[in-house]
Amino acid sequence: MSPKIKANNPKFKKPRKGKWAIMSITIILGLAALWIINTFVQQIRKSEEEKVRIWASAISQKAELMTSTETFFDEVAIDERRKVKLYIDVLQSFNNKDLGSDAEFYLSYVSYIVDSSRTPFMIINRDSVITSCGNIKPTIQEDGQLIGTKVNPELLQDFSDNPPFHYSVWGIPLTLIYRESQIYSDMRAALDNLNRSFLSEVTNNSVFVPVIVVDSSKQNILGSGNINPNEFDSPKKLSDKLELMANENQPITLQLANNQTVFVYYEPTPMLKLLRIIPLIYLFLALVLLLVSYNLFRTARSEEENRVWVGMAKETAHQLGTPISSLSGWADYLEGKTLEEPYLGEIRKDIDRLDTIARRFSKIGSIPELKPEDLCEVIRHTISYMEKRSPRKVNFVTTLPDRPVIAPLNRYLFEWVIENICKNAIDAMEGKGTFTTILTTEGNHIHIDLCDTGKGIPASQQKYIFESGYSTKQRGWGLGLSLARRIIQEYHNGRIVLKYSVPGQGSVFRITIEGEK
Repeated sequence: MSPKIKANNPKFKKPRKGKWAIMSITIILGLAALWIINTFVQQIRKSEEEKVRIWASAISQKAELMTSTETFFDEVAIDERRKVKLYIDVLQSFNNKDLGSDAEFYLSYVSYIVDSSRTPFMIINRDSVITSCGNIKPTIQEDGQLIGTKVNPELLQDFSDNPPFHYSVWGIPLTLIYRESQIYSDMRAALDNLNRSFLSEVTNNSVFVPVIVVDSSKQNILGSGNINPNEFDSPKKLSDKLELMANENQPITLQLANNQTVFVYYEPTPMLKLLRIIPLIYLFLALVLLLVSYNLFRTARSEEENRVWVGMAKETAHQLGTPISSLSGWADYLEGKTLEEPYLGEIRKDIDRLDTIARRFSKIGSIPELKPEDLCEVIRHTISYMEKRSPRKVNFVTTLPDRPVIAPLNRYLFEWVIENICKNAIDAMEGKGTFTTILTTEGNHIHIDLCDTGKGIPASQQKYIFESGYSTKQRGWGLGLSLARRIIQEYHNGRIVLKYSVPGQGSVFRITIEGEK
């Protein structure tokens, strides 16, 4: 089995230029389409990311606005308490005998300030009797009607949000209680409503951002939106989900009314997640398309080769028919003549061999009939025929089991495979060496090793030996091993491989088929 392939042999060319050209064009087109789609997807993804960024920025800015508003309300509350304190200081100034006529002026001035701020207040004595009040509008009584009455618990509760002022005038202990002005209360209610609507806006946003809002402990959920509640329906799931979302985006810290700190966790939108994996999906589809294109190309090429081989085989069988018939007639004629019997027998064997070859070629392209055959007998018959027609310096060694080994075969085609490998081995050994045939069984598998001591095949050429057109002979067609593989794999559902080959030492081919069940 010679390792050399003639460089000028037109029947076999290692690089299939046409195939690789089509493959290269397919890859280039696929990559170009991938680049175009990926560019489009990246633009959409950037647009989605920009929407999320704008949403997060708007949330942060609104949170800052609410924090500033809360600070403003705190300052207004402090200012109202300062005015009330000033009013108390003026009242207590009446204890100073040196104040004179200025006391009336100061009292009028401070009363004006308190009245202008519309701060509701009441002054009560130790008996809980209202001695003075202002800016109170109960449902039944006016301010003047409250003076001299005992304060009721409901009204007292209404003034309990702020610490009272305790003072005395002319030795009479008094207590001033107050609440925020109506304007302040209305604005505070509006701010509370804004807080609630703000959280609702955060969770139910128009850009479909998945959001979870938690308090400062990060254990209590204040709201969520655009996300499956089953993903955080337990403390462990909530902790894992928040950690996962924090890895995606830095949580936004919000300062709400009453100094309540909340954290807004969010993650990319479902559209953005999908856009991230679309390039991978397209790459997978491109690879599938590439493989399908390659298989279609290979199948078309294989079918074309099949048509060539079938046509060549049938034409060969047709051409062999005439000389076989003629030789058969001459053999019948010579049987009655004075020709030595051994020579006549060998002529008859060669005629039978030609008939076998014609049968082999006639079966190419059709489904052959497989019959149970004893592989040991088939191999002995084939090797015996080849041994008598080989150079004397070629030694044939056959190692077979003592028992029959039955397998479904088409005898004509299977003998052809053995003969083909044997002829190649004899050519590789250049008429001198050893050809060994070993048959072994492994369960229901039957292995036939065909070994020679020829030139061997270089590793760089071994992958081409079963391709059509591979030939080491100047006038060879390069179809022997290709047809042998087709006969074993397609007709006998087996395998034929180059098990071992080293230049200068020889080669081993292994045929594996299934035994009869």
